[in-house]
Amino acid sequence: MFIHETKVRVRYGETDQMGVVYYGNYALYYEIGRVEALRSLGMTYREMEESGVQMPVLEMRCRYLFPALYDEQLTIRTIIREMPTARITFDFEIVNERAQLINRGVVSLAFMNNSTKRPTRCPSQLAGLLMPFFY
Repeated sequence: MFIHETKVRVRYGETDQMGVVYYGNYALYYEIGRVEALRSLGMTYREMEESGVQMPVLEMRCRYLFPALYDEQLTIRTIIREMPTARITFDFEIVNERAQLINRGVVSLAFMNNSTKRPTRCPSQLAGLLMPFFY
């Protein structure tokens, strides 16, 4: 299992009139978590796209447990529980400054050949970087 953590501070523009993070911003937080998790492994989205592979979202689930508030520092925990095949699933746990779990999410993405727009296997470079966490 692979786990990565990254921190973000809630900006004013991400909140509603009550100072609570607007629910739609969690998809952005998940994307920040995914991008930084891959970067920590040594592969960027840019490199993957330049190699001819894109990652469209297939499904996103989100569970709001407690509100995130303006100016709080959040920890986005990104978890890959199984080796990717033609799809990859990221689990997310978002924790506030008081170590309170405030959100859980799951996002599944496909690997798609950019030229053919057809599903493809996980790029070998990414599979190689993830291998030590699963075997």
